[in-house]
Amino acid sequence: MKQNANLIRPGWVIEHNNRQWSVIKINLIQPGKGGAFIQVEMRDVDTGTKTNERWRTADTVEKLMSEERDCQYLYPDGDNLVFMNKENYDQYAIPKDIMGEQVGFLQDNMDVTVNFIEDRPIGVNLPPNVVLEVTECEPSVKGQTVTTSFKPAVLENGMRITVPPFINQGEKIVVATADCTYVERAK
Repeated sequence: MKQNANLIRPGWVIEHNNRQWSVIKINLIQPGKGGAFIQVEMRDVDTGTKTNERWRTADTVEKLMSEERDCQYLYPDGDNLVFMNKENYDQYAIPKDIMGEQVGFLQDNMDVTVNFIEDRPIGVNLPPNVVLEVTECEPSVKGQTVTTSFKPAVLENGMRITVPPFINQGEKIVVATADCTYVERAK
Protein backbone atom coordinates (compact mmCIF):
# COMPACT_ATOMS: atom_id res chain seq x y z
CA MET A 1 0.00 0.00 0.00
CA LYS A 2 1.51 3.34 -1.04
CA GLN A 3 1.95 5.87 1.78
CA ASN A 4 3.42 9.37 1.93
CA ALA A 5 6.92 9.33 3.43
CA ASN A 6 5.93 11.82 6.15
CA LEU A 7 3.54 9.19 7.58
CA ILE A 8 6.29 6.59 8.21
CA ARG A 9 6.39 5.41 11.84
CA PRO A 10 8.76 3.14 13.81
CA GLY A 11 7.62 -0.48 13.57
CA TRP A 12 6.42 -0.19 9.96
CA VAL A 13 7.77 -2.56 7.34
CA ILE A 14 8.38 -0.98 3.95
CA GLU A 15 9.66 -2.23 0.62
CA HIS A 16 12.61 -0.29 -0.78
CA ASN A 17 14.95 -1.38 -3.59
CA ASN A 18 13.15 -4.76 -3.77
CA ARG A 19 13.95 -5.54 -0.10
CA GLN A 20 11.89 -5.54 3.08
CA TRP A 21 12.98 -3.00 5.70
CA SER A 22 11.78 -2.58 9.29
CA VAL A 23 11.66 1.09 10.35
CA ILE A 24 13.61 1.67 13.59
CA LYS A 25 13.75 5.44 13.94
CA ILE A 26 12.47 8.49 12.07
CA ASN A 27 13.48 12.13 12.11
CA LEU A 28 11.55 14.87 10.30
CA ILE A 29 13.97 17.60 9.23
CA GLN A 30 12.80 21.05 8.21
CA PRO A 31 15.78 23.02 6.93
CA GLY A 32 15.74 26.81 6.66
CA LYS A 33 15.93 26.58 2.87
CA GLY A 34 14.19 24.04 0.70
CA GLY A 35 11.49 21.51 1.50
CA ALA A 36 11.21 19.28 4.51
CA PHE A 37 12.44 15.69 4.35
CA ILE A 38 12.32 12.61 6.52
CA GLN A 39 15.45 10.72 7.65
CA VAL A 40 14.64 7.05 8.29
CA GLU A 41 16.85 4.51 10.05
CA MET A 42 15.82 1.02 9.00
CA ARG A 43 16.96 -2.59 9.25
CA ASP A 44 16.86 -5.20 6.48
CA VAL A 45 14.43 -7.91 7.58
CA ASP A 46 16.47 -10.70 5.93
CA THR A 47 20.10 -9.75 6.59
CA GLY A 48 19.81 -7.48 9.65
CA THR A 49 21.94 -4.73 8.10
CA LYS A 50 21.00 -1.17 8.95
CA THR A 51 20.83 1.82 6.64
CA ASN A 52 19.63 5.41 6.63
CA GLU A 53 17.46 6.75 3.84
CA ARG A 54 16.04 10.20 3.11
CA TRP A 55 12.78 11.01 1.39
CA ARG A 56 11.04 14.26 0.69
CA THR A 57 7.76 14.46 2.58
CA ALA A 58 5.80 14.28 -0.68
CA ASP A 59 7.53 11.04 -1.83
CA THR A 60 5.66 7.76 -1.48
CA VAL A 61 6.87 4.46 -0.07
CA GLU A 62 5.39 0.98 -0.23
CA LYS A 63 4.13 -0.08 3.21
CA LEU A 64 3.89 -3.86 3.52
CA MET A 65 0.89 -5.34 5.23
CA SER A 66 1.90 -7.18 8.32
CA GLU A 67 -0.10 -9.33 10.69
CA GLU A 68 -0.19 -8.13 14.29
CA ARG A 69 -0.34 -10.60 17.17
CA ASP A 70 -0.84 -9.79 20.84
CA CYS A 71 2.14 -11.09 22.75
CA GLN A 72 3.75 -10.85 26.15
CA TYR A 73 7.44 -10.14 26.81
CA LEU A 74 8.99 -13.00 28.80
CA TYR A 75 12.80 -12.64 29.15
CA PRO A 76 16.07 -11.77 27.40
CA ASP A 77 18.04 -14.68 25.91
CA GLY A 78 21.50 -13.57 24.81
CA ASP A 79 21.08 -11.28 21.79
CA ASN A 80 17.38 -12.18 21.53
CA LEU A 81 14.20 -11.29 23.37
CA VAL A 82 11.58 -13.98 23.97
CA PHE A 83 7.89 -13.17 23.48
CA MET A 84 4.85 -15.42 23.95
CA ASN A 85 1.70 -15.35 21.81
CA LYS A 86 -1.18 -14.76 24.23
CA GLU A 87 -3.63 -16.85 22.20
CA ASN A 88 -1.75 -20.10 21.54
CA TYR A 89 1.30 -19.73 23.86
CA ASP A 90 3.83 -20.05 21.01
CA GLN A 91 7.16 -18.42 21.83
CA TYR A 92 9.22 -16.27 19.46
CA ALA A 93 12.88 -15.24 19.82
CA ILE A 94 13.37 -11.81 18.26
CA PRO A 95 16.78 -10.09 17.91
CA LYS A 96 17.24 -7.13 20.29
CA ASP A 97 18.44 -4.83 17.51
CA ILE A 98 14.97 -4.92 15.89
CA MET A 99 13.73 -2.63 18.66
CA GLY A 100 16.65 -0.21 18.68
CA GLU A 101 16.62 2.20 21.64
CA GLN A 102 13.11 1.15 22.69
CA VAL A 103 14.43 -2.12 24.14
CA GLY A 104 15.06 -0.24 27.40
CA PHE A 105 11.31 0.18 27.92
CA LEU A 106 10.58 -3.56 28.03
CA GLN A 107 9.36 -4.76 31.42
CA ASP A 108 8.66 -8.30 32.60
CA ASN A 109 5.28 -9.60 31.39
CA MET A 110 4.63 -6.42 29.36
CA ASP A 111 1.88 -6.75 26.76
CA VAL A 112 3.11 -5.79 23.28
CA THR A 113 2.10 -6.27 19.66
CA VAL A 114 4.49 -8.23 17.44
CA ASN A 115 4.37 -7.67 13.65
CA PHE A 116 4.70 -10.71 11.39
CA ILE A 117 5.28 -11.01 7.65
CA GLU A 118 4.84 -14.49 6.22
CA ASP A 119 4.77 -16.01 9.75
CA ARG A 120 8.13 -14.41 10.64
CA PRO A 121 8.39 -11.86 13.49
CA ILE A 122 9.86 -8.61 12.16
CA GLY A 123 8.94 -5.88 14.65
CA VAL A 124 7.63 -5.07 18.12
CA ASN A 125 5.19 -2.29 19.02
CA LEU A 126 5.30 -1.14 22.65
CA PRO A 127 2.45 0.50 24.55
CA PRO A 128 2.47 4.29 24.03
CA ASN A 129 3.43 5.03 27.66
CA VAL A 130 5.25 3.24 30.49
CA VAL A 131 5.67 4.03 34.18
CA LEU A 132 9.28 4.25 35.39
CA GLU A 133 11.00 5.41 38.56
CA VAL A 134 13.44 8.32 38.60
CA THR A 135 16.69 7.00 40.14
CA GLU A 136 18.83 10.15 39.80
CA CYS A 137 18.03 13.84 39.49
CA GLU A 138 18.87 17.16 41.09
CA PRO A 139 16.70 18.09 44.08
CA SER A 140 13.91 20.54 43.37
CA VAL A 141 14.25 24.14 44.48
CA LYS A 142 11.29 25.69 46.27
CA GLY A 143 9.52 28.30 44.16
CA GLN A 144 10.94 26.98 40.90
CA THR A 145 7.80 25.10 39.86
CA VAL A 146 6.46 27.85 37.62
CA THR A 147 9.49 27.98 35.31
CA THR A 148 9.48 26.13 32.03
CA SER A 149 13.03 24.81 32.41
CA PHE A 150 13.61 21.08 32.64
CA LYS A 151 16.36 19.21 34.47
CA PRO A 152 18.18 15.98 33.54
CA ALA A 153 17.19 12.71 35.21
CA VAL A 154 18.12 9.03 34.98
CA LEU A 155 15.37 6.40 34.95
CA GLU A 156 15.43 2.91 36.49
CA ASN A 157 16.16 1.42 33.04
CA GLY A 158 19.29 3.62 32.68
CA MET A 159 17.81 5.99 30.09
CA ARG A 160 18.41 9.71 30.41
CA ILE A 161 15.47 12.08 30.11
CA THR A 162 14.56 15.66 30.98
CA VAL A 163 11.86 16.21 33.61
CA PRO A 164 10.14 19.27 35.09
CA PRO A 165 11.84 20.83 38.13
CA PHE A 166 9.21 19.53 40.58
CA ILE A 167 10.08 15.85 39.95
CA ASN A 168 12.31 14.29 42.63
CA GLN A 169 14.40 11.16 42.91
CA GLY A 170 12.29 8.10 43.76
CA GLU A 171 9.12 9.38 42.07
CA LYS A 172 7.37 7.36 39.39
CA ILE A 173 6.64 9.11 36.10
CA VAL A 174 4.89 8.29 32.84
CA VAL A 175 7.24 8.26 29.82
CA ALA A 176 6.27 8.19 26.13
CA THR A 177 7.95 5.19 24.47
CA ALA A 178 7.95 6.73 20.98
CA ASP A 179 10.37 9.55 21.80
CA CYS A 180 11.47 8.97 25.43
CA THR A 181 9.85 12.12 26.80
CA TYR A 182 8.22 12.97 30.12
CA VAL A 183 4.39 12.87 30.04
CA GLU A 184 3.19 13.25 33.64
CA ARG A 185 3.57 12.02 37.20
CA ALA A 186 2.33 8.48 37.68
CA LYS A 187 -0.83 8.20 39.72
